[in-house]
Amino acid sequence: MAGLYSDGRPDAKTLFKKVASFPPFLALVLALALIPMDYPAWLELTLQRLNATLAPLALVSVGIQLKLEAFEGNKSALCRAWIQALAGAAYADIGLWRRNGATGQVIRITLFEAAMAPMIGGAIVAMQHRLNPALSTLMIGVGIPLSFLTLPGWWYLLRLV
Repeated sequence: MAGLYSDGRPDAKTLFKKVASFPPFLALVLALALIPMDYPAWLELTLQRLNATLAPLALVSVGIQLKLEAFEGNKSALCRAWIQALAGAAYADIGLWRRNGATGQVIRITLFEAAMAPMIGGAIVAMQHRLNPALSTLMIGVGIPLSFLTLPGWWYLLRLV
């Protein structure tokens, strides 16, 4: 989707090349291929330690690009993006409930997930395609602390569902 809005409409061959060379996709294919294998303990420990660095590195890479002065020019876009993300997730969740008959804890968990901070991976892809990098970093940089403040309220409300 990011390619549609940044570089124009990519052809199928270009899109396939981008997906096939996307590192998370390659990691998924490799992980699926290696499911039946047993790993040596030293390799498993090494992979666990590398995995522990992933979230902090992603946060640092987004945080380095965060410029709070960009907040002034993006207030309305930031608010619209948060509202659209929450409303879109809630709408999708409600549609899934109606179709699958989900109740109780499933509803609470999916709505709570929808209230979480924006996804770092999505922001990184948006920045790579130069889709308003300032807004992307603001979504993460302001969204994570804001979610710490709003999630307790959401949890309280969702207990009533």
